[in-house]
Amino acid sequence: MMKDLADKLTQWIKEQIEKADAQGAVVGLSGGIDSACVVALCKRAFPDNVLGVIMPCYSNPQDAEDAKLVAKTLSVPYEEVDLNDPFDWFIQRLTGQDYDIHSCELSIVNIKPRLRMTTLYYFSNSLNYLVVGTTNKAEMVVGHYTKYGDGGADILPLANLVKSDVKALAKELGVPQRIIDKAPSAGLWFGHCDEKEMGIRYKDLDQYILSGNVPDDVRRTIQTLEEKREHKKYMPPIPPVE
Repeated sequence: MMKDLADKLTQWIKEQIEKADAQGAVVGLSGGIDSACVVALCKRAFPDNVLGVIMPCYSNPQDAEDAKLVAKTLSVPYEEVDLNDPFDWFIQRLTGQDYDIHSCELSIVNIKPRLRMTTLYYFSNSLNYLVVGTTNKAEMVVGHYTKYGDGGADILPLANLVKSDVKALAKELGVPQRIIDKAPSAGLWFGHCDEKEMGIRYKDLDQYILSGNVPDDVRRTIQTLEEKREHKKYMPPIPPVE
């Protein structure tokens, strides 16, 4: 089943990129399972035209090491772009203060994924590649991504897969077990954990999406996130023409 899924997603990526008259794919490598799966699929679709980009920004050093492990395991060329300095500039310019690595203020930490999006589109434009995003269905449902940050991409091959599907796909694609077992984190701040930020486990979120059979408190948490972040899922609204 996962082999068929991998083949279908590989073909879909190839078709989407060729339809755009582009020549390959660029993927941000975070050191997590989603980006590992996406870059593996892109490597299958375009063996000689895929680039991974590692973009530490006051990140856990282990994330960059894990990203390099993925790139080397899958024989994917990569660029490493340290974003600490431009991030510092923005924080100083906007707040007049130095960055506190323990800060979890979204207006501050969301600058990180937006700088990463800008970096990816530099490589995309210069190489005539598409930016292939890494957001999965669980994240799509509750809007667990940064608008115009990691949500900014040309195609989203994992957007119909819940987290458990991604884990199964990762095994089929040869993603290192260390990456599969790693706790999910967007790395927005020191010690950041996706499940802690959302207030729900991916296991429960998957179950909600697949069957709706979850405890009432979990359902309320998910539905609150859905309503609050609904705007992320669509292009900006425009008024009707009279």
